[in-house]
Amino acid sequence: YQVFENVAEKYDVMNDSMSLGIHRVWKDILVHKMNPSPGTLLVDVAGGTGDIAFRFLNYVRSVRERQLQQKLRHHQNLSWQEISKSYQEEKSNPLGDSQVVVCDINKEMLKAGKQKAQHLGYSEGLSWVLGNAEELPFDDDKFDVYTIAFGIRNVTRIDLALQEAYRVLKPGGRFLCLEFSHVSNPLLSRLYDLYSFQVIPVLGEVIAGDWKSYQYLVESIRRFPPQEELKAMIEDAGFLKVDYQNLNSGIVAIHSGFKL
Repeated sequence: YQVFENVAEKYDVMNDSMSLGIHRVWKDILVHKMNPSPGTLLVDVAGGTGDIAFRFLNYVRSVRERQLQQKLRHHQNLSWQEISKSYQEEKSNPLGDSQVVVCDINKEMLKAGKQKAQHLGYSEGLSWVLGNAEELPFDDDKFDVYTIAFGIRNVTRIDLALQEAYRVLKPGGRFLCLEFSHVSNPLLSRLYDLYSFQVIPVLGEVIAGDWKSYQYLVESIRRFPPQEELKAMIEDAGFLKVDYQNLNSGIVAIHSGFKL
């Protein structure tokens, strides 16, 4: 808790510095893999700074716009009034009833996320909830999709967090986890270790004035279960059709599963 309270203010800057901006691409891939449609209800756990939430809202908005344009193109004989009415409906409900709930255990991270949302102009379809991944403050069978990006390795009991993910998803709902993982290439693995332990804590000290927190983050990555082990844990929680996709030779992986 203390680590993330310390790093909240500089979290986005440090993410860009540590990953050379590649974390943005990884998050884009996660949301494209989700492929949400208008009406999707998402809970993004440990999503304090809103990166997944904002991408989700952008994605749904663009899908909704495309659907409207296709609808109008396929109805060539619509009157001007009908076309105008369709656009007015789109304007009043650009997300098609989609909602994203950002849930984080850390007040400072949520505060940083809310400030960013205000600055970027996100308000509709977005809510912020203080909550623990191991004991989510939501009803059973509530969400269509559960995401957790770079958060699951920081929960105390991963098995409990996975059980909670299963509980709050509707039948047919999808679990998606983006997390640092284990590199398969031995040469890349050595270079990655060198960068992680020698460079990242230094960046933490220079940019955020905090060596210890970033030392912890690096160590937490190394202690995290490898891809197959996490896959087995997700299956143990009850999820089916569980698979994973390695990105950048396994520096990160996206695990996916369904509540069927």
